[in-house]
Amino acid sequence: MSGNKVSHSNRKTRRRFLPNLFKKRFFIPETGEWIVLKVSSTALRSISKDGLSAYLKKQQARGFGQHISLAPKAGC
Repeated sequence: MSGNKVSHSNRKTRRRFLPNLFKKRFFIPETGEWIVLKVSSTALRSISKDGLSAYLKKQQARGFGQHISLAPKAGC
């Protein structure tokens, strides 16, 4: 997203609004693995509310995170 930075004298210069991203490690109990995801603060709230597995399934249905497997490993 972009917009204007407005100074005290009301001069306008272009600026960008960047998402609030974090690199966070999550444990998937179904697979016994740790994964590292770059998530926004809003996504962190959704993960804490719904749970990681439900959140990942919902995101995969939307077309994100296709490389993350939720199936248990053969050795576990």
